[in-house]
Amino acid sequence: ADQSELDAYLTFLSNNAPSTSDKSNAALAFWMNAYNAFTIKLIVENYPVASIRDLEGGQPWDKKWITIGGKEYSLNNIEHDIIRPVFDEPRIHFAIVCAAKSCPPLDNKAFFGNTVDTHLERLTKSFLNNKQFNTLTSDKITITPIMDWYAKDFGDVRAFVQKYADTTISNKAKIKYTDYDWSLNKQ
Repeated sequence: ADQSELDAYLTFLSNNAPSTSDKSNAALAFWMNAYNAFTIKLIVENYPVASIRDLEGGQPWDKKWITIGGKEYSLNNIEHDIIRPVFDEPRIHFAIVCAAKSCPPLDNKAFFGNTVDTHLERLTKSFLNNKQFNTLTSDKITITPIMDWYAKDFGDVRAFVQKYADTTISNKAKIKYTDYDWSLNKQ
């Protein structure tokens, strides 16, 4: 309905960018908030849409339309040129969302520098143990393909999952990846 609050927040982000080389927790929080807020804006501007992949020929992440600090970015620029290489933080994959049903749920809280580590821990643990997205047993791990697509970020995928799992997982547990549902998450 009224997008003025979202637009005001996007303007605030656009006018208060940290340096793209800033490695502080505050900068990480800024870029994750920007990614999520601009993803929401993309969906809101194109709603109703069945899937984010229905936009921009299936590649909405590549379109440069986001202005932050006087520079134009795409969602991919924010994720792959800033967040992933600058922060080297695998838990971001459970914090930035692509608006698809198989994406981690969008948290209802913004990220802040002084709490970003705790926030990422909570989101990672919550997502990996959520049976809607993953099934973890002692001898089998059936997990989101995000863990396959970004395996380099996670290192030893099994060990990463073991760290956050509520279930004790064998070092020999087989890993299987789920299918990804790109339909719109209407949360």
